[in-house]
This record gives sequence, structure tokens and C-alpha cells, in this order.
Amino acid sequence: MVQLSRLSQVLQTAMPLTAVIDSALCVGAGGSTGSLADKPIVRLADGRLLIPGSQLKGRLRHECEKLARALGWPVCDSPVAETMCPQIGRDNSEFQRTDYQLAGKTFADGEPQHHCLVCQIFGNPTLPSRLIVDDLLCVEDPKNLPEVLRPGVTLNRRRRTAEDQKLYFLETSPVNVQLPFVGHLYFQSDSSQSDCPPYARALVLAALRHIHALGGSKSAGLGWLTWQIGNIEIDQRAWKSLKVGDAP
Repeated sequence: MVQLSRLSQVLQTAMPLTAVIDSALCVGAGGSTGSLADKPIVRLADGRLLIPGSQLKGRLRHECEKLARALGWPVCDSPVAETMCPQIGRDNSEFQRTDYQLAGKTFADGEPQHHCLVCQIFGNPTLPSRLIVDDLLCVEDPKNLPEVLRPGVTLNRRRRTAEDQKLYFLETSPVNVQLPFVGHLYFQSDSSQSDCPPYARALVLAALRHIHALGGSKSAGLGWLTWQIGNIEIDQRAWKSLKVGDAP
């Protein structure tokens, strides 16, 4: 159960984040309306554009998994629940390491649970996420943003020709106007057993540096961005701790 009175005590460490869109953005969502386009851009009720926090969090997790594996850390296979941590009924010795064991997390038979480096940040079906990602909101008044429609056509890859009657339209943000989308990343830090691990901010910051575009049609030039990250102090020991993935 979520206790609202406790949220203000838990969400103490915030990383300010701004995504400056260098090209144009095309982020749609199920149920998006208000446009004649086949794929409208997602907006708030007042018309402001946004990048959903769920989309950014998914990209961050994917990049963190790649970095952790490259550093030699064993990482479970998300997003399928059966292959994620804890490794129930599996004799997977590479996950049976002390830094993957969480205090107070045990199976019904009393055996300790082990959660990989990435699950300890982003959570899994048995462990709540310790990172909360804001929706990134465009600060520009929507009255100053005209509707932009980009035409496209479905291609038949076998015949290498355009399909008949497959013309479609995407709604995008205005092109090349450096629109800023602002939000925060919140790292849980309440000094309890559910505290975010010390390496979390270092790993997430490194993952952000690997994300150069968001949304759809990236190969067609949409969604390319530049990050502006607020001042945040990261202990050098956190960076060094990420280098010991191959340690037994």
C-alpha cells in the first residue's frame, strides 16, 4: 500500500533533467486524440507536450543493463517476469553473490533472495523500484506551438515499393526549435533497507549519456536530443564499485 504521508520523506534525492529536442519529437500513446494525424503526439489536458516517464525509464533500464553486462555484472532477462530476479527455482550460481543479497528479502523457505544490479534500482515483480522518473514536460506555451504533420508511406520490403493506399501522417513537435522538456529523476533515500544503492546515480548518469533519441521514427531523424543535467554529486567510490563486476 502506498502511504502518501511517507512519500515526502522518501523522495529526497532528485536529479534535475532537461531534454532539449534538436530535431522534432514524435511520441505517441494509446488514446492520444486532438489531431487528424494517424499517430498524434501525446499531450496533457492543457495541451502541453510531454515525454512519458515510463518511456524514459524503460530506455534507462535498457541502457543500464547493457552497461552492467559490459562491466561483467550478471543481469537478469527483463521484462519477462519468469526470467527476472529473484531467480526462483534456479541454481544460478553467478547471481548468488553477497552484493546481490538484500536484507529482509527471503523466500517462503527462509532462503535469501538475490536481485541483480539493475533490479535493485528499477525493481521487478517482487521488488519495488527505487527510482521514480518524472514525465518530462515542455515548458513552451502550447499556443506558440503549431500542429506539424509529417507524411509517410508504408514500404513493401520484399518488392521495395510503396504499398497502395498506405499513406499515413505523424504529428510531431515543431522542427529545429530546441524545445526543452523538463523533469526530475528521484532516487529513494530514506536510510532504510529500501535505500537506493550508492552506485545507482552513477550508473543512471552513464546510461543517460548513451540515450541520444527518444520516441518514434528515430532513424528518420525524429526525437534526437541533448541532455542538460543539473548539478549532482557522485562519490568516486560509487564509480569504482561499478568496476568490480567480475569479482566473485
